[in-house]
Amino acid sequence: MEAKFFRFLKIVGVGYKARAEAEGRLLFLKLGYSHEVELTVPPAVRVFCFKNNVICCTGIDKHRVHQFAAAVRSCKPPEVYKGKGIMYVDEIIKKKQGKKSK
Repeated sequence: MEAKFFRFLKIVGVGYKARAEAEGRLLFLKLGYSHEVELTVPPAVRVFCFKNNVICCTGIDKHRVHQFAAAVRSCKPPEVYKGKGIMYVDEIIKKKQGKKSK
C-alpha cells in the first residue's frame, strides 16, 4: 500500500504512551485512565509509533486518515491550562492563565 496522506499526532503528559501492534492494525494508548484505550484501525489506514509519544497515521484515503486521527485525538484532547493531551504536531494550543493569587 502506497501511503500518500500523513497525519502526525503528539502525546504530551507524564506517563502518556502509545504503541501500535498487529502491523499497524491496533493502537493502544495509556492516557492516565485506569485502563488502556484500545483503538482498531480502519482498513485503509496504517498506524506507526515513534518514541512512544508520536503517532503517525498514513493511508491512501485522505478522509479516512484524518477521521481516524481525529478519533485518536478525541480520546484525550489537549487541555488549555497545562497543555497535556493528544494534539496534532502542527497544532498550536493557546494556554490560559489560570487563577491569580492575591
